[in-house]
Amino acid sequence: MSGNRHEPQRRRDTAALAIAAGLVVAGAVMLWDSARLADLGGYSGVGPASVPRVVGFALIGLAVWTAIEALRGDFPQRPAQNIPPVLWIVAGLALQLVLLHVTGFSIATGILFAFTARAFGKRNLAMTIPIGIVFAFVVWAVFSQLLMLHLPAGPLEHLVFPRG
Repeated sequence: MSGNRHEPQRRRDTAALAIAAGLVVAGAVMLWDSARLADLGGYSGVGPASVPRVVGFALIGLAVWTAIEALRGDFPQRPAQNIPPVLWIVAGLALQLVLLHVTGFSIATGILFAFTARAFGKRNLAMTIPIGIVFAFVVWAVFSQLLMLHLPAGPLEHLVFPRG
C-alpha cells in the first residue's frame, strides 16, 4: 500500500515550472532558428542545422521532464535565497554595461570585480576596485596588445598605451 496518511502532501513546484517554460522557449527558438538554416548535409546528412535541432529537442525533452517532476513535487526543498549578493552582482554587471565604452574595459570590469567580491563577502570596495582594475587591465593588455583583439579602451588604457 503506497498511500500513507502521515506522508506530507507534496506541492507543485512553481519555480521548476517556470524553468520548464524557459526551457521550452529556448528549445523552440533553437528549432525555429535551425529551420532557417540551409541544411547542407551532403552525403553524411549532417549539416549546420543538425546540432541546433538536437539541442532544441533535448531542451524541450528536459522541459517536459522538469514539468512532470514539478507537478509531482519531486524536487527537494530549496533553502531561502539570499537576495543582497545577487543584487550586488547584477548591479556590477549593469555598471559594467553602462561604463564599458565610457571608462574602458579595465575600469568597468574592475568595478564588476569589486561588486562581485562584495557579493562574496569582501566589504572593502576601496581595496577591491583597484585590485579589480589591475586584473582587468592585465586581461585587456593580453587581449589588446598580444592577441590583437579589440576590447574597449578608456583613459587608463590610453594613458599606458597611447594611440600613436
